[in-house]
Amino acid sequence: MPENAIIVENLSKKYLIGHRLASGAYKNHVQLRDIIAQKVGNFARKARDVVRGQQVIQGDEVEEFWALKEVSFEVKTGEVLGIIGRNGAGKSSILKILSRIVEPTDGQVLLRGRVTSLLEVGTGFHPELTGRENVYLNGAILGMTQQEIRKKFDEIVAFAEVEKFLDTPVKRYSSGMYVRLAFAVAAHLEPEILIVDEVLAVGDLEFQKKCLGKMDDVSRRGGRTILLVSHNMAAIRSLSDKVLFLEKGRVNSFGDVEEVIGKYSDQSKSQSNNFDRRNCRHKSIECDIQDAWIEVNGARSIAPISWDQKFSLVILLTVHKKLTCSPEFLFRDAAGTPIMFAPTGHYAGFSCDLSPGTYRLESTCEGLRLASGSYSADVSIALSGKKYFDYYESALSFLIADKAFHDNWYYKQDRHQACIPLSLQTTVEEV
Repeated sequence: MPENAIIVENLSKKYLIGHRLASGAYKNHVQLRDIIAQKVGNFARKARDVVRGQQVIQGDEVEEFWALKEVSFEVKTGEVLGIIGRNGAGKSSILKILSRIVEPTDGQVLLRGRVTSLLEVGTGFHPELTGRENVYLNGAILGMTQQEIRKKFDEIVAFAEVEKFLDTPVKRYSSGMYVRLAFAVAAHLEPEILIVDEVLAVGDLEFQKKCLGKMDDVSRRGGRTILLVSHNMAAIRSLSDKVLFLEKGRVNSFGDVEEVIGKYSDQSKSQSNNFDRRNCRHKSIECDIQDAWIEVNGARSIAPISWDQKFSLVILLTVHKKLTCSPEFLFRDAAGTPIMFAPTGHYAGFSCDLSPGTYRLESTCEGLRLASGSYSADVSIALSGKKYFDYYESALSFLIADKAFHDNWYYKQDRHQACIPLSLQTTVEEV
């Protein structure tokens, strides 16, 4: 049984942050001596911090902020741990502590093996040096010997695909070239523990796939431990053995990949069956979607849907000018990847001619045949796939609760490979 490569126990990190009082905050100081006392107190506090070698806090008031609070987890040798959470949840703080960039306030960390971190694009690169020189410089910073760098040099350059610009100063590199070269050096260092923080989002799609394949190869075949922070749930799902979900600096859940991602998705999306207008992609003067919701057995529903359950997608539409149109829906998984398209217009042989007024458009589905999890639907009014009058992305969110369909191995392997069409039956009723 493999031993733990990383042990984190009750890890906490506190920062002191300053707040400057608003311009009108001194209105309560009716006397000059109160204002002077405030300024003198601030000066004395900053002077004391300088003498003690502590962080100097700018501002009139000081507040304690806990970026991490009593975080504990273990990662076995050869495992890939995905770390997820909203911005500000403490993900980068953990990686910086594990990389020995910052010291924890409380708790302890045990690391077995050499650690390599890739936390920012081009970390350790000198802009005036060429790509070739920066490979040697960055490799030395990361702990590689000259012999190791020479041995791996050709592989690094080939992986980064920067042969043509190898002797060009990196200040002329694009951000994508930067990250390719930086990741190539870190990945070929062959550390026992590799820490990666969302830097792959800079690269193009082809290079992202290449990096994911490299990390998978390093972990599965090389037996090395990887900590990966990403907002790309597809990458987390495909690479990770376990997932750590952080929320406001604390551990929300830790363990099984699908279970933890499901909890994260449930909190990230509203399940209230309310029409979300925030992501408007198209808007026209011809019509306006007033509302949209999901109905089960003729009633508006917020309950999870079974994978084979019949339900309806209802749109309340106000038409301002006479037009020919049809409702269309695009279903997305928890990562936002389109997985199913439901055209009801030209492709499905349906369209309706509407005069000015308000209409209820009901599209009935016999079952989505989706695995359990969180999903969303784009809602749009279109003209036979040629023009969009109204289009709202991820306007409806819902849950598939039935787990039985997970037993279909073929479906689990291929469900994200293509956006498949879905047949809907639509009726129109004037309100």
